[in-house]
Amino acid sequence: MATLSADIGVTYRMRAGDLGALFSTLHAANFLTIGPRLSGEAIILEELNGPEDLPVGWGDEQEAGRYRLRRRADQAFFGYNLGPESWKKFLTPQRQLLWRARRQGATFTIEQPERLGGGPQQLAFIGVRACELAAIRVQERVREVSGQPANDLIDAKCRVATPFLVGVTCAQSAATCFCTSMGTGPALGPPGSSGVGYDLALTEFPSEDDHHFTIEARSERGADIASHIPRQLATEEECDAVRQQSDTTAALMRRHLKLDKPAQLFQDSLEHPHWDEVASRCLSCANCTLVCPTCFCTNIEDTSDLSGDVAERWLRWDSCFHLDFSYLHGGSVRQTTRSRYRQWLTHKLGTWHEQFGSSGCVGCGRCIAWCPVGIDLTVELEALTLSPEVTGVQTGKYEHP
Repeated sequence: MATLSADIGVTYRMRAGDLGALFSTLHAANFLTIGPRLSGEAIILEELNGPEDLPVGWGDEQEAGRYRLRRRADQAFFGYNLGPESWKKFLTPQRQLLWRARRQGATFTIEQPERLGGGPQQLAFIGVRACELAAIRVQERVREVSGQPANDLIDAKCRVATPFLVGVTCAQSAATCFCTSMGTGPALGPPGSSGVGYDLALTEFPSEDDHHFTIEARSERGADIASHIPRQLATEEECDAVRQQSDTTAALMRRHLKLDKPAQLFQDSLEHPHWDEVASRCLSCANCTLVCPTCFCTNIEDTSDLSGDVAERWLRWDSCFHLDFSYLHGGSVRQTTRSRYRQWLTHKLGTWHEQFGSSGCVGCGRCIAWCPVGIDLTVELEALTLSPEVTGVQTGKYEHP
């Protein structure tokens, strides 16, 4: 294939009709392309064959406890905000086989994941937003700092190879977004500025007579892929339009989170009466942790078949909202919804800093939209911050977690 070099950091213009060239080039390089697809009543992440599989002309409306698809007035490929699924679905699957044991007479053998058809895959993520790039980096940092012995086995045997990341600038803001407060968006920014390094940056400009993208390589392999895509140098006005799009999106953001000294705030608020108020509404359903792009709680599950000849050990997603998650000998440590919600919010916004050097929240707003009762962590945090009453601190009362 004849190529024209694409320089890193240079902005080019690409016709919307040439988006298929990006997919075909990635497929030729043996990448499996993953991205947003319309499914039922939501936009989810699945394998894509080409741009025709993208949710063309669809957007969404989100509010606390509400998510609805809506038709757009244009044919934008990336005109939605965020769906319920995050990229951790592919980087850390919901269930992962650690090992399998087979009984053979009086002996048994252990099969490791690499012998079970696993192994690295080449994945390309299409349509990653700025807050999601930050979330991928948070997950990487968690693995770096914590070690996670079970995940070490998976990383060595069958973890996916570093995905090819195609970032897309946010052209709209959902009512639940607050990434500006967390410093994670909406602009993609240079690689590593707010998240993990990525390969290509796309900004879409949908219109009936001039539907186009700007495309910019942010890595060597991004430049290699871009060199196979029809393009031309972007004008200064088109480069300015990219910056303007991010500025406009940021100005539309309605929710904000102010947290200057998180560790001190939560330490002083252990017995705050607002925890009881939140607990009276929380269902402990774990929706917030399932849709969160950074939550990483897992559990070990052992299974065997009815014959007793095959046993397996699986690593699966779990949640600190589940009663049994904190089970120790004698019972669960956190028996009340109050204590479990307090643990989640305190860790996410407070002690995460101490463990991993950043917040565990990237401001995507998924936990707000997908909470069945519309609990909004920005509102709950404000209540803890503004209320002058902190019960139990003066009296010495303390509720066991």
